[in-house]
Amino acid sequence: MVTATILSMSLLTVMAGAAIAPALGIIREHFAAAPEMLVQLIVSLPALFIIITSLLFPAISGRVRARTIAITGLLLYVAAGTGCFFVHDIWTLLTLRAILGIAVGLIMPLSTGLLAYYFPPEEQAKLMGLSAAMNQMGGVVATLLAGLLATVRWNYAFLVYLLGLTALLMVLAWLPDTPLGRQKRNDSSLLKRLRRFHPSVVGMLLLMMIFFIFPTNFAIVTSQQTALSAESITLVMVGLDLMAFIVGLVFGWLMRSFRRAMKYFAPMLFLVGYALFAVGLTWTILLGAVFVGLANGVGVPYLNTIASIKGGRESATAVMPLLSAALYLGQFVSPLVVSPLATACFGPDDPTAPYKIGIGLCAVFLLQVWATRHFQSLPPAR
Repeated sequence: MVTATILSMSLLTVMAGAAIAPALGIIREHFAAAPEMLVQLIVSLPALFIIITSLLFPAISGRVRARTIAITGLLLYVAAGTGCFFVHDIWTLLTLRAILGIAVGLIMPLSTGLLAYYFPPEEQAKLMGLSAAMNQMGGVVATLLAGLLATVRWNYAFLVYLLGLTALLMVLAWLPDTPLGRQKRNDSSLLKRLRRFHPSVVGMLLLMMIFFIFPTNFAIVTSQQTALSAESITLVMVGLDLMAFIVGLVFGWLMRSFRRAMKYFAPMLFLVGYALFAVGLTWTILLGAVFVGLANGVGVPYLNTIASIKGGRESATAVMPLLSAALYLGQFVSPLVVSPLATACFGPDDPTAPYKIGIGLCAVFLLQVWATRHFQSLPPAR
């Protein structure tokens, strides 16, 4: 039940922004008088506060036990998430979205770090895969529920955050009151921790920058290039999450079977996926979505596994907050970097330009993996 409790928190973390994305069009209609940028911040603002809270997590966990942090984070999650149902002022709504980001910043390092705390290295690949699978499933369920609820009324979409009550009850019942403790003196500095774990942290940043080219461009570009309906495009995007979910379930087997090659799987799969997207035919787009889903399903648990083995029982305070910050920083900066580069390199009239920038970022990712491969070795299989 401890394992199930930790994994239940993984279901919630992806919902910070993604859950509301399908309802954003309806929300925009309600806040028609507000600037477009403020409406877009409803989705992106939580990521900024997740980053800030994740960086502060080691200091928090040195003073507060894991169970208390989890309960506090989940209470804030449910209160801030569903609180948006009751408000009609966009500034109040944005304030609650910022608090939601703080909540996820408290929950996310625990959802992976506690797996490293309670379980030995030989079990962590399987558990990190399950954690990633739960994260993907949470995205699928929350996206579908929020989209359905938004058809009733714009604010009903925020009721999806009531799902946090399940994890809260499980934490209250089964999560041990673990003192994570203070960092070792030589690991207390952010700079020293970055120096020690930079292969996984930089890898997560690049992984998320590359992956988020897909959700920010796929629907728009595919509707221009093909005759696929909006419903079909949505099904393809949900199917990608399901693909990543399946990969997470078998990730432990993949790590045992392809230990030496696994580090190259995510960048190579992304590279093939975006190359197929750039061709622009219906069949290449559909096949490309399969490769991108596989890449995302492999990449996140792989980096978490490598980092947790290197960090040991201190992973929850030493490295997982850094990975959480890198994950959401990658999501946050991806459109800010990719869109200007795409326009500058390929002009404003090439719909596949973001995918071509993605191919270039995949090359950078491959180079980063190769250059740091001696940091990313695993202990012998048992």
